[in-house]
Amino acid sequence: MGGDISRKCKREGPAPERRPSHGFLSNMGVSITHRLGHSAVFSRPVGPSVPRLLLPPEDRAETSSTEGAPPALISGFLPEFPLHSFPGQDRYQVLGFIARGSYGPILKVKDVFKEKTFAVKVLPKSEILKHDVLEQSKEEVIIQRQLKHPFLHNLQDCWQTQRHLFIMCDYCGAGDLYTYWLLKGQFGEDEVRLFAAELGSALGFLHDLGIMHRDVKMENILLSDRGHLRLSDFGLSRRLKRGGKAFTICGTMQYMAPEVLSGGPYNHAADWWSLGIMLFSLATGQFPVPAEPDHVTMLQKVRDFPYVLPTTFSSALILLLTELLCKSPANRLRNLDSFKMQAFFRGTSFDSVILQKTPVKVILELRNHPDWAAKAMRGLSLDCFDDFDCDKILHSPSELSASLASVDLSPATERTWKP
Repeated sequence: MGGDISRKCKREGPAPERRPSHGFLSNMGVSITHRLGHSAVFSRPVGPSVPRLLLPPEDRAETSSTEGAPPALISGFLPEFPLHSFPGQDRYQVLGFIARGSYGPILKVKDVFKEKTFAVKVLPKSEILKHDVLEQSKEEVIIQRQLKHPFLHNLQDCWQTQRHLFIMCDYCGAGDLYTYWLLKGQFGEDEVRLFAAELGSALGFLHDLGIMHRDVKMENILLSDRGHLRLSDFGLSRRLKRGGKAFTICGTMQYMAPEVLSGGPYNHAADWWSLGIMLFSLATGQFPVPAEPDHVTMLQKVRDFPYVLPTTFSSALILLLTELLCKSPANRLRNLDSFKMQAFFRGTSFDSVILQKTPVKVILELRNHPDWAAKAMRGLSLDCFDDFDCDKILHSPSELSASLASVDLSPATERTWKP
């Protein structure tokens, strides 16, 4: 079903946004134009990993000095990307190759001092400048530095060397919610309630900071080792002043609110629509509206679709989804306080400590499912990486096959954006 999800972004409307932010730090994945990454899945180790040095060969001279670097090649990325001599090569070791991003690899990296594992995206500056995505990369880092929340995928560090940018964030070895949905097909109301409470809490936190996520979907929900949610991929996130509106048509087609599909104006209420689509799909086992090849056709389908729910659902769940999937953003359930007051959450605590106290049994069970790896791969072939020089980062292509994670590379799921 993942191949049916079409992702397109293009700018329309009378008041285009001046500073778009697109996928710069993502957990893993590939994009096409003007997109620095999108979500996919972190793998569990498939075979023995061979520690390798993180620093690309052409940057190794930078460990002691950055002399000779053109000043603009350093200063243009400041202050968002501090200039570091690369941390000692005995500190960070590559344990595996997670995925290929738009402009560089995403690596599973061990900090040998802290005994912790991280995901690190390595981006050549030449590619950032070539594709004119410097400002959006800096904008995403600015946003992510504000985000410390139990149900958000947190940025740990970022820095630059002479030729590369490095983005480090938490490593989530359990994968993404989409993989588990493919395995499970349909979740029960108790499971949907927990997912909704955790993700609603994350959205409430973002919106209090004036940040729209703009790409809420299962693929962007990573899971902790105990099965709890982490909203990730802030590549399309946008800071919006109080009362402000956005006009960019962007996101993932099947999750986009009607006001986004129409070119705006829209605001944070669009994220709550996306949450409604996700909960609908988790509870029913299918998307309410199949993806269309263009936003005009998709808009018509969304406007015409009644979003009728199965009568087997509780009245409380039906009410929640009906209010989230209200086509008028002014009448939609669109803030955390109203969300908490829904009958569906009666007796549910929104305290993050309480929510995370118990492991999510269904996720832990599905993680050991014999088809987990196949579902996570989603048809990926290693042929997709033929043009990537793995030897620069890992020892040999055989290491790639041993540690490769799932990446959704099918054309139907790629997201484009046109300025």
